[in-house]
Amino acid sequence: MRFVFRDAGVPLCAVALVVGLSAGVLGLAHADAARQVVRFDTTVHPALWPKVRWPLARDAALEQRVQTLLSKMSLRDKVGQVIQADIGSVTPDDVRKYRLGSILAGGNSKPGGGRLAGPAKWLALSDAYYRASMDTSHGGVAIPVLFGVDAVHGDNDVLGSTIFPQNSAMGATRDPELVREIGAATAQEARAAGINWTFAPTITVPRDDRWGRTYEGYSESPKVVASYAGAAVEGLQGKPGTPQFLDSSHVIATAKHFLGDGSTKDGKDQGDAEISEKTLRDVANAGYPPAIAAGVQTVMASFSSWNGVKMTGNKALLTDVLKDRMDFQGFVVGDWNGHGQIPGCSNVDCPQAINAGLDMYMAPDSWRGLYEHTLAEVKSGVIPMARLDDAVARILRVKFRLGLFDQGAPSAQPLGGKFNLIGSAAHRALARRAVRESLVLLKNEHHLLPLDPKQHILVAGDGANSIPKQSGGWTLTWQGTGTTNADFPHGESIWSGIDAQVKAAGGSAELSVDGKYTHKPDVAIVVYGENPYAEFQGDVPTLAFAPGDPTDLDLIRRLRAQGIPVVSVFLSGRPLWVNPEINASNAFVAAWLPGSEGAGVADVLLRNASGKVQYDFHGKLAYSWPRTAVQTPLNVGQKDYHPQFAFGYGLTYEDNGDLGKLSEVSGLPANVAAPGVYLQRGKPAGGLALTLSGASGSPVDVTAMPAATPDDSLKVAAEDYQRQEDARRLAWSGTDAATFALHAIKPLNLDRQTNGDVQLVATIKIDALAPGRVTLGMDCGRTCGASVPVDATLATLPKGQWLRVGMSLKCFHDAGANMARIDVPFRLETAARDTISITHVALGTNADHVLPCPKP
Repeated sequence: MRFVFRDAGVPLCAVALVVGLSAGVLGLAHADAARQVVRFDTTVHPALWPKVRWPLARDAALEQRVQTLLSKMSLRDKVGQVIQADIGSVTPDDVRKYRLGSILAGGNSKPGGGRLAGPAKWLALSDAYYRASMDTSHGGVAIPVLFGVDAVHGDNDVLGSTIFPQNSAMGATRDPELVREIGAATAQEARAAGINWTFAPTITVPRDDRWGRTYEGYSESPKVVASYAGAAVEGLQGKPGTPQFLDSSHVIATAKHFLGDGSTKDGKDQGDAEISEKTLRDVANAGYPPAIAAGVQTVMASFSSWNGVKMTGNKALLTDVLKDRMDFQGFVVGDWNGHGQIPGCSNVDCPQAINAGLDMYMAPDSWRGLYEHTLAEVKSGVIPMARLDDAVARILRVKFRLGLFDQGAPSAQPLGGKFNLIGSAAHRALARRAVRESLVLLKNEHHLLPLDPKQHILVAGDGANSIPKQSGGWTLTWQGTGTTNADFPHGESIWSGIDAQVKAAGGSAELSVDGKYTHKPDVAIVVYGENPYAEFQGDVPTLAFAPGDPTDLDLIRRLRAQGIPVVSVFLSGRPLWVNPEINASNAFVAAWLPGSEGAGVADVLLRNASGKVQYDFHGKLAYSWPRTAVQTPLNVGQKDYHPQFAFGYGLTYEDNGDLGKLSEVSGLPANVAAPGVYLQRGKPAGGLALTLSGASGSPVDVTAMPAATPDDSLKVAAEDYQRQEDARRLAWSGTDAATFALHAIKPLNLDRQTNGDVQLVATIKIDALAPGRVTLGMDCGRTCGASVPVDATLATLPKGQWLRVGMSLKCFHDAGANMARIDVPFRLETAARDTISITHVALGTNADHVLPCPKP
């Protein structure tokens, strides 16, 4: 039993603006006065949980095969089966030697180590691992390997695959049968590329939209999630009791993440769900009974905790509830080194996890050490042999059910190498239908929509012609960044779909990201929204859209001032506070993250050439839309529920779509920036200060323009970039070393970001660069920091142009910075006579020019 703090009642918008936001990127804290102490008992009462019936009858022949094979396996064979390694750190020879039971490809792991890979490379790699697992020339028993990927909205790792809408969009369709069809299509594309296991569906119930994985959940409503869970599993695996169940056209499914990942405090990824057992059972667990009843073969244990206890080590929930009470007879797999987060464990040593009920460790880069420790701990009795045998037997049953022992190499299986299935016309048509059904109409003033395609239509905004932006995270790369439209050979951007239909109807369309046109349009469609993200990189402190960056709002208002009606198409993985944008628009569409088939948007927005409606709006909100930027958590059914747009809201063309003016009081203090933004429009984000340092080393706070160091070694003045004085011009005299820096009031913990592909990205313009050393640095205290030379690379860049340059956070880590306590996230220093302008500094993943790390 422990004491935890929990919000009392509804989100406390009036008092939530306290200390936390002064730290800007560090997050939003609720006032202590708005908290109450609630005592939660971490004791689990399995008898109070739902009793589920596993749909597969006991199969004596299957059990005989399992026990016969188990009796032939050595201890090393058995330990190998319970460990899964990532393709970035394991070779086929390793699989052959260690008899590993499974391999996976993490979000950025690709065959051959490249950035992207087509289906032929995936299939060849799958064949290589299969052959290694069946090769007993060095001893061991031949057991086919499982190959798992995060195919969460299509087979989204494979170049050319169909990218379906993200789950938050699918929740708006209220169409479980459509989800079933998407699962079946995804399974076919995966099998064609040699993949037999997907870590999907995600059946979390997101309860705080600040969570960066909200878009992976179907809805805030446990009932909606429960209605989808079984259908999603059956789409991927086939229906139990039919000949199609786990046949060569289907894959193993994974219900994830067990349990409570969507209920963590403040929406923190991998955080702590400080909730009662009743809420854990009735809300967070809603999707698991139907998933188990549908025969889901694997369940993934969550990174997160329940009242301080890590789920991956929670025996009461993994064994007593999931396996015993709810009769789950598949196997439990961990998340990416999740076992290493259990107290007393490390990534390479964690008997606590398997003893708690984990059956397969996901040990992407730690598998060698984990193998040796696990082997030793079984020998010593720390891990009982009976527990190991149970885990291995569960894994073998799944492999036998999938037919792995009888199907041969992936390329020899019925769908292996049928690459025409990947991105096929039928699958793309299914995805396009899903886009149409998921769009939610929030405003339609004077029935502006649907539009006459015979008009001249301007299509603007940075999302208009960007398939990566409309697809979101977990799309070809982990974060969904670093790709272009060319990486989607079968995809269509929203602009492409509109352009094609307008031209076919005899109208004209013009694409202009910034809204500047050659011929005044009759109407404008502006497509904008969140940039792609995944997991913790998507965690936000508030629900404000693009805080401190009015670029999109300014674009809409500018078009409206010119007498042009505007339709906003908003791309996001979650509801966000966009009241100013809604007010400025004549019509507003929540398009979520629709995936690769952008033409589905045009199908609904445009009439046909005869002037008739093609498709009406179908989507209804599966997430409540906030009234302010700090109204969170916000879920239907809670006390004093008062959203801007309620759960279930969604207009059709027959409805009156006029709205009164919405409040534009966000509840936020001035100069709040998005997480990971340190300088925007030339000004430091909240919680940071801009300083200059000369030869004396004493920093000078810059609070007004112009400014300079006491010795005039560095002067800073305002400059125009996209608007008046939204950049800073830095001029070094060349007499002494001087520094431009951003200081955080509270140290920033960038440790998790450093483990990914995150860069420190700055938007700069180089006007003059003299010979001499220039360093980019981060500090972690007076005697801790890293300085990386960048003058050689800067010298190669174009002069007089605005550029986005970036450096991997790993560079600063490798150069000595403690990334868990960064108090200066950006420091630019030189003694040369340089002139550089700067407007924006933030964490990102897709700089146009990447500055290399120094060689060891």
